[in-house]
Amino acid sequence: MIRRLTGEGPADADLPVSGRIKARLRRANHRFHANDNIASFIEPGEMDGLLEEVAGKVAAVLDSLVIETEHDHNTKGTARRVAKMYLDEVFRGRYAPMPAVTEFPNAENLNELMIVGPITVRSACSHHLCPIVGRLWIGLMPNQHSHLIGLSKYSRLTEWIMTRPQIQEEAIMQIAKLLMQMVKPDGLAIVMEADHFCMHWRGVKDTGSKMVNSVMRGSFLKDPALRREFLSLIDLKT
Repeated sequence: MIRRLTGEGPADADLPVSGRIKARLRRANHRFHANDNIASFIEPGEMDGLLEEVAGKVAAVLDSLVIETEHDHNTKGTARRVAKMYLDEVFRGRYAPMPAVTEFPNAENLNELMIVGPITVRSACSHHLCPIVGRLWIGLMPNQHSHLIGLSKYSRLTEWIMTRPQIQEEAIMQIAKLLMQMVKPDGLAIVMEADHFCMHWRGVKDTGSKMVNSVMRGSFLKDPALRREFLSLIDLKT
């Protein structure tokens, strides 16, 4: 857990909400890249102010795109809706703390392959802010010291990481790191398959291409037979 730092200077009060948050992050030497979580640096009530600030800047973007927003019933209120969507949904994983996860001891000493999935994933490409939509599978080899978590928590933790501007290659590694720290299994395998709308909507406009990538840790990396078993049990074709 990151401890919020105090000692804000008088000048901070004159900054916009985003400026005050960034000042705290910089004082703590804490990175705030697109796929980082910054929840520990946001004070109570500041999300409301951030919503108003983002809405104003989205309105400025629409204005620069020569899109009427005052008299067109289709775009009246669009700036605020977009700001709310980004802060509360699409990029929620940046501003919300990690969901609560109940851990259970491995009382029965489970040591067989466990697979969770497919988990539906939704994110946004950090290059163009276009949607990424796909599926993800998690394979685990627990040991007697592993901390087991409820089935739904895999989905919640995945969503928490994916609801940030991401690139798929980094997102899957973030999920792997989190699960290795929480569950402490002998091995972990993750496979993700996704459609990238930065290819569907723009550029080559190829609607048939998907990206598939995997991360293997521990016994899945060392044991080819275990890796083959996991890959044979997930069906990317359905």
